[in-house]
Amino acid sequence: MTEQTESTEGRSPEAAEGFSRRHALGLLGTAGAGAAATGLLGAGTAQAAPLAAPALHLTADASGASPVQGLHLTFGADPRTQMTVSWITDGPVSKPVVHYGTLEHGFGSKAAARTVTYVDGTSNRTVHVHHARLDRLTPDTDYLYLATHEGATPDSGTFRTAPRGRKPVTFTSFGDQSAPQVTWSAAGTVALDANSTPATKDIVTGIEQVAPLFHLLNGDLCYANLDVDRVRTWNNFFTNNTRSARFRPWMPAAGNHEIEKANGPIGLGAFQSYFSLPSTETDPELAGLWYAFTAGSVRVIVLQNDDNCLQDGGDVYISGYSGGRQLAFLVRELAAARSSKDVDWVVVAMHQVMISSSDANGADLGLREKYGPLFDRYGVDLVLCGHEHNYERSLAVRGVVSGSETLTPDPVSQATDDIDADHGTVHMILGGGGVSGTTNQNFFKDGTGKVITAVSATAGSNGKRTSTYVKEQAVWIGVRDTEHPYGFAAFTVDPGWHPGDTTRMHVTYYNVNKPHGELSVFENFTLHRRRSDGPGR
Repeated sequence: MTEQTESTEGRSPEAAEGFSRRHALGLLGTAGAGAAATGLLGAGTAQAAPLAAPALHLTADASGASPVQGLHLTFGADPRTQMTVSWITDGPVSKPVVHYGTLEHGFGSKAAARTVTYVDGTSNRTVHVHHARLDRLTPDTDYLYLATHEGATPDSGTFRTAPRGRKPVTFTSFGDQSAPQVTWSAAGTVALDANSTPATKDIVTGIEQVAPLFHLLNGDLCYANLDVDRVRTWNNFFTNNTRSARFRPWMPAAGNHEIEKANGPIGLGAFQSYFSLPSTETDPELAGLWYAFTAGSVRVIVLQNDDNCLQDGGDVYISGYSGGRQLAFLVRELAAARSSKDVDWVVVAMHQVMISSSDANGADLGLREKYGPLFDRYGVDLVLCGHEHNYERSLAVRGVVSGSETLTPDPVSQATDDIDADHGTVHMILGGGGVSGTTNQNFFKDGTGKVITAVSATAGSNGKRTSTYVKEQAVWIGVRDTEHPYGFAAFTVDPGWHPGDTTRMHVTYYNVNKPHGELSVFENFTLHRRRSDGPGR
C-alpha cells in the first residue's frame, strides 16, 4: 500500500472557485432524492431544505480522466468536526479535491485528497483510492460536498456531523453483506459475486429508510477474497453501498473475508486502502484495523478479531499478528471511556463472536479468554458482531459459569425487553446483511451451543486449520430469529435531561423480507443505565 499525495486542506471564507449556494443546490439535484430525505421510520437526522433548483452540469474535459466512483464517508477522529470523503478511480488522477459547505453558504471550503494505492495480488491491477479529510466542521450541522479531480465530472452527497454533548443519536448495524453484482468466472462465463443475494442490495435501502447518523458494518464486507476478480467485487460493493455511504459514514470492522492472499503483509491491504479510519496506530501494517470514536454519549470501539480469535477463516492464518498491541489499545480505550463523564454507552463492534447457538462457526474461546474479562471489568454495554449468518442476542451477561471449560458467559438477568446495562453486557449477532449461506435454520433446539476451543497446528486438506469444538449449555440465550435470514438493527439513544439521569438505548431489529425487500419489525427492546455525569459516578 502506497500513498501518492499528502493530505492538505484549504478553505476560504468566500465561495471557492465559483461554487456558490446556487451551485450547491443544483449539484445536490444530481445526488439523488435521498440527500434530502429524512428517516421514514422516525429515527433519522434533521430535514434538509427542498432542492428545487435545476442541476448544474459540470462537463469533463477531453482528457479521458477516470470518473469518480464509489463515493463513501467515514468519520475522522472527532465526528463532531471531522469527516473523510473517499472515492475510487481506475487509474491515477491529478488534483483530487472535495469542495464542501452548508446549504446556506454553498461550497465555501475545499480539501485536497491524498491518494492511496495498492496492487491486487491476484490480478496485479493497481487500485487508486482518494481520501479528503474535512476539518473544523460545525457540530450537529448538515453539509453538502462534491468530489472531483482534474478532467472529471464531480459526484456529490450530504452528511451531518455528530452533536456536541449529550444529544439523541441513531445508528444502525449489520455484518456479512457481499455485493449484488455479476462477475466473470475463471472459465470466462458470467457468475455472481461470491455469496451474493438480492438482500445485499435491499438492506442498503433499508438503512436509508432509517437514515441514521452513522452505520456500523461488522466485517465480511464483500467476500472479495472468494472471487476471481477481487477488484471488481470491491467496486461492486462500493457501487451498491454509495447509495447510503455518501450520505452517512459507514464505519467498518475487518472480518476474516477481508484477509486476501498477497494483499499486504497480513492480507488486509485492500481494506486498509479503501477506508480512511480514525486509527491511532503508528505501524502502517496495523493502521485502520482497530479504532474508536464518540458520537453523542456513545463511545464506539471497533476491533479486528482475527488477531485474537482461534478460528482460521481468512486466506492466511494471522492469529496473534499484533503481538498484543490491539489488546493494549482495547484496555486503554475501555478505561478512558469508563472514566469519562461525557461517555455513557460503550459499544464494541467486531466480526467473530463470543456467543452462538447456531451449528455454524460457533463461539470462539480465544475471544472469551481475551475480551471477556475486559468487557466485564469496564462494563461494556453492547457487543455487535456478524460471522454467523443469522440474528441472535444474548441475555445480559457478566462473568462466566463456575467450572465451565468453555468460559460460558453467565446471565445476570432473564430480562429481554428492558435490560439494565449497568449489570451486564448484551451480545448481538447481526450477520444477516445479505450474504447467502444463511444459518438461521441451524440453531440448536436443545439449548446448547458449540465453542471453538482449539485449532490444529497445521492446515488440513482444505487449507484451513481444523477447529476443535466443545458443546456447552447456552444459558445466555436471549432471542433468536429462526424464520428470517436478513435484517439489521437500529439503535436510538435517549440521553436523559439532567446529570445522573437514566439514559436509554432503544433497539429495533428489522427484517429485510424476501422477495421485494420491504422492512418489518422483528423485535424492540431497551437498554438503560445511569448517566456517567451523576454524583458518585
